[in-house]
Amino acid sequence: MDYKTARNFVITQTTASDQNKDAFMVRLKSQKPPVPGQITNILLALKMIFEGLRDASTLDRELVHSLYLLAYESRQQFEAGRRASVNWPPLLDEDLKRIARAVESIFSGIWQMNDK
Repeated sequence: MDYKTARNFVITQTTASDQNKDAFMVRLKSQKPPVPGQITNILLALKMIFEGLRDASTLDRELVHSLYLLAYESRQQFEAGRRASVNWPPLLDEDLKRIARAVESIFSGIWQMNDK
């Protein structure tokens, strides 16, 4: 996966559309778990985005919004589901923490996946 593909993938995972009803954020908002492999692909895409932006001094607004949704809004949807007694997959909580650390790494410019 290259940077452009990773960027487009992350954006589509946070955007509802008729063509992408299984987008990550759409599923969480519908209180459905991610499809198998979806978290792995998101984490891979975030790593590719990190590598692609390593020397960048600015980030584009569309990507930043998608990163925010992945790091923050996904946690909000997860917690709302918990309060509604949704039976989330056992590892989803840890996966969301990994996503948030990967997004933080993109913002900081330092890969932090093993630090926390």
